[in-house]
Amino acid sequence: MKHLALIALVALAACKEEVAEAPNPVDLTPDALSYFCQMNIAEHGGPKGQIHLEGYPAPLFFAQVRDMVAYLKSPERDAEITAVYVSDMGVAPSWRQPGISNWIAADGAIFVVGANVAGGMGAREVVPFATPTDAESFITIYGGAAMSLPDIPDAEVLGPVDLDLPLETPV
Repeated sequence: MKHLALIALVALAACKEEVAEAPNPVDLTPDALSYFCQMNIAEHGGPKGQIHLEGYPAPLFFAQVRDMVAYLKSPERDAEITAVYVSDMGVAPSWRQPGISNWIAADGAIFVVGANVAGGMGAREVVPFATPTDAESFITIYGGAAMSLPDIPDAEVLGPVDLDLPLETPV
């Protein structure tokens, strides 16, 4: 009977799925390429995003957070998502240089949506912050509304892009 119980316990442990720890964010390097356009991210200002996929050694980088959110909302993916990080623009050195290691988990970020600012690829940007205070300070200057990642409307990231909008580039 003891052997049967031991075998059952070992079998149960073997069947139990292991929960993998989320990978840490990867510093942005001068060689990082944006997933959709394959352009060098360092050549474009504004906040960035990175998505880690199960079984992939490096994250997918995005030149605009808007593009990263579009990827998240897309039904087609290359693998299971294990972590998502965005630039914390509240501590970024500047819009032109959003930082290389100031990543925050996207599920805890506050996003400013609908602000009058252009991201790295020229489209209206979705701007992430770690704190509500930083997001509100940005809204006071550039407009928009603060929201969480799941609340970002599809139309903000999946709709057509009007590159003729008179958007600002923050300093």
